[in-house]
Amino acid sequence: MPKGYWIARVDVRDAESYKNYVAKNGIAFAKFGGRFLVRGGTFEPVVGSSRSRNVVIEFPSYEQALACWNSPEYRDARAEQKGGADMDAIVIEGYEGPQPG
Repeated sequence: MPKGYWIARVDVRDAESYKNYVAKNGIAFAKFGGRFLVRGGTFEPVVGSSRSRNVVIEFPSYEQALACWNSPEYRDARAEQKGGADMDAIVIEGYEGPQPG
């Protein structure tokens, strides 16, 4: 079964509100087996638009990733943000097919 991922690009507008969100989102991530692969970090925009912060979270399956997004625990965390960030996010199924080389 392919893993699931959240891929998010974020511009934090209110650091205090965003801290409240970060303090609560781990409850949902732990419940659904989420694991950070990228959380901020240095990056170089090589094509297209970007935001100031990038996040990739891996889940055991696409279903778990989607369930986390729709969970009451994550809704509670998002509510803590109170408009403190602009975000583009997708929930996507991982790839398990052939690889180059």
